[in-house]
Amino acid sequence: MKTYFRLVLGLMLFCPIFVNADHPENNGFITGAGAHFSWVVMDALQPILEEASGHQLKLYGQASMLGSGCNAGIKLALENKPDDETFGFVCCPLSDEEISKKKLRVFPLAIEPILIIVNRNNPITNLSIQQVRHIFKGEITNWKEVGGLDQPIVTVNRLHCSDRPGHWKTILPSKKDFSEKRLNVKSAEAMVKRVNDFPSAIGHTGSAWAFKPGDKVKSITVNNIKASAETLKNGKYPFHRQLSIVTNQKPSHSILKIISTAQEELATHPVAKKYNLLPSGVGEYKLQ
Repeated sequence: MKTYFRLVLGLMLFCPIFVNADHPENNGFITGAGAHFSWVVMDALQPILEEASGHQLKLYGQASMLGSGCNAGIKLALENKPDDETFGFVCCPLSDEEISKKKLRVFPLAIEPILIIVNRNNPITNLSIQQVRHIFKGEITNWKEVGGLDQPIVTVNRLHCSDRPGHWKTILPSKKDFSEKRLNVKSAEAMVKRVNDFPSAIGHTGSAWAFKPGDKVKSITVNNIKASAETLKNGKYPFHRQLSIVTNQKPSHSILKIISTAQEELATHPVAKKYNLLPSGVGEYKLQ
């Protein structure tokens, strides 16, 4: 019996603890989880947020591109309670109707460009807005039609959060507008992999994606405009989405301090420049 209990104790001490992505264990920390692209921002700011709030944070979202990150963030935000404080983050704008129905508060972090990506071996470096839209519609089907090689175009799409405004809908407003002859993927990671795999592919992803050195992927300019905070601010870069923090209707002072600090610090933090983000300023988000 003694040997048995020693074995059980050993397993408890040394076996890794795996966190449920839908509801991470709090363990006395303030927990935030949600969409990968917003997680990138929060992860970079974490030491500053912990110092400002006086609380340690557990942030989950690095692998959320493998699932419904925005929905997971909203779910966790609504589970917030005094003895288990939680908030979420999303990478898509939410409609007034959804905010009201789910009783959420939404705090903007940044506007993120949606990059148009092609295989690095594709000689194309720029497309007009209309060419991008005609390609994803299936009205342009060969790269030679836009000055490229004589190759059939493979369109790769991740049409997530289809009931929410903004995001990929800045390219085309509805799923039905995209060509039926397309490759659908469920994650940003799969998007990049498909564009890696197919020399004639074209896809789209948020700019806060860390491409790996071995990726054969490049982003192209649109209307000869490169994605940047400045071109988002002046309205010249056309494809984008809102990164935000979400809470229930009664976040604590500590959570509000974390949010306000994130909003303020992002204005000058290197992560914004690294990923071409346009910080949204301080306050709650109102869909225009």
